[in-house]
Amino acid sequence: MSLLGNIIWFILGGFLLGMWYIIVGLVFCITIIGIPFGYQLMKLGVMAMFPFGQTPEFENGSMGCVSILFNVLWILLGGIELALAHAVLALMFFVTIIGIPFGMQHLKLAKLALVPFGQCVR
Repeated sequence: MSLLGNIIWFILGGFLLGMWYIIVGLVFCITIIGIPFGYQLMKLGVMAMFPFGQTPEFENGSMGCVSILFNVLWILLGGIELALAHAVLALMFFVTIIGIPFGMQHLKLAKLALVPFGQCVR
């Protein structure tokens, strides 16, 4: 079922969304300071292309001081807007029964977009 969901998602906009995240992540990687943020955007982009069957989870022992500081910076500099955009898209998909699985994927993307540092995608 996740293969079919990923194929439909990829064709109907997942490719564009994922490529946008990856391109912006590459732009962030131009500077040394932006590399950690660019890496997180690329991780978000890969999950945005194929979200079915993947779950963002916090790794054990990965939420150190640096991860918390970077998550706070991420939230203040645009992470909240990314998470809200995915949450609004999820609400739009929840209107129809067919859209509920796609809305659930947007909620997973919202979770990763809010606090990406310290999370891994499994």
